[in-house]
Amino acid sequence: MKIRQSLLMKYLLIITGALILWPLVLPIYYIPKEFLDKEIKQKIMYLDTEKLEQMWHREASKLNGATPEKINKRLQTLKEQYSMATMFWVDADGNTKLMSPNQINIPNQWTLQDSVEFMKKSVGTGPFTIVSYIGGDSNQGFMVFQVPRSLTEPLSASAIDDMYLLVFAFLVFALFLFISWLFFSKIRRRLVQLQTAMTEAGETGIPDKVAISKIDEIGQLGQAFNHMIDELTKSRKREQEEEALRKQLIANISHDLRTPLTTIRGHAYSLQKESLSPKGEESLHLIESKVDMLSQLLDNLLSYTLLSAGKYTIKQKETDMMRLIRASLVSWYPVFEKEGFEVDVRWPEKGLVWNVDPQWFTRIIDNLFQNVVRHAKSGRYVGVHTEEKEGRNVVVIEDRGPGMNNGSHEKGAGIGLSIVSLMLKEMNLDWTIESSSSGTRIYLHEKN
Repeated sequence: MKIRQSLLMKYLLIITGALILWPLVLPIYYIPKEFLDKEIKQKIMYLDTEKLEQMWHREASKLNGATPEKINKRLQTLKEQYSMATMFWVDADGNTKLMSPNQINIPNQWTLQDSVEFMKKSVGTGPFTIVSYIGGDSNQGFMVFQVPRSLTEPLSASAIDDMYLLVFAFLVFALFLFISWLFFSKIRRRLVQLQTAMTEAGETGIPDKVAISKIDEIGQLGQAFNHMIDELTKSRKREQEEEALRKQLIANISHDLRTPLTTIRGHAYSLQKESLSPKGEESLHLIESKVDMLSQLLDNLLSYTLLSAGKYTIKQKETDMMRLIRASLVSWYPVFEKEGFEVDVRWPEKGLVWNVDPQWFTRIIDNLFQNVVRHAKSGRYVGVHTEEKEGRNVVVIEDRGPGMNNGSHEKGAGIGLSIVSLMLKEMNLDWTIESSSSGTRIYLHEKN
């Protein structure tokens, strides 16, 4: 990025311009006024008193040996140039000569006392006075230049005395504020546009790129954002490709493993008709158990793949949950009885109706009961009931096993619980698990 394109450099230029402009407010205000106002133009001539003194002494020096007529003529010329000044000269005999304009307090014949009195009046608050010997010689007389002392004082710049100056200064300050506001409003608008682009997702779930108009700090931020979008798009594409490959692989594996499982199950059934030793019968029973477990695992794996791909058909309707759970318990009761479980069922007096897919919810209950049989067998207890929790009716499935945090020799990859979570989410239901060493409680409920 070039330095001149930097926002910092642009704002520094605004500040620098303001610092340069502000000291020029008074000159900018007064210079046009000085050119237009004749009185001010004349007043400027008397501001530099040192220059006036040099001028008057120089003129007196030039008149060395001049005749009275020449002196009078020169003073008249100077009077035309310095019209607001009082000029006169006194000859060697103390006689007052040409006086322009005439003043009654100037004596016609000067004495020593008159000279002292004149000098006293010219000091302090009196008029600004310059006295110079003609030709630099006291024997030729002297010439006097006087102007009111107010003419030699600097021009007043008081804002109280000059309302126009106050308005002018305010306009200059307002101009600086407007330029600063314009600068930052453009920055804010661009930042808001960038913020909107970051928070609004496109059709793919990823924000769209932003248009880059200027290569400054905000433009660089936009470029970094666009680069991030490119990386996210590539990552999302790779993820989708990997997900599709994984689902296809799982579907193929599930399909390919069913054939050998069916063959193993067929041979195990044939072996049941043969005469086997007690150890052989135990091994055969173990083979059948593991084949059933592997078959169930494949079913879960295929179901999870279809669910995550959104290809598992769902048909929700108003369903009596107690009747649905009771039917599932009936099918599982022989298994619980065989394993020595105590089955504790408590139903409410009034029915509980939820909007669910009956087949999906039956699959959820089956997976939960299967986990109880596999992992909580030591507790020999399964309970199903309803209760009110946080102002809503929930279905509770509990056991008295070692808890989910303790290991189990039949513990798998958790696909069954993943299927439960996906199915509940699709049916707008939710669940909560409380597990400890004394057992596990699973709460199923509708979302708020």
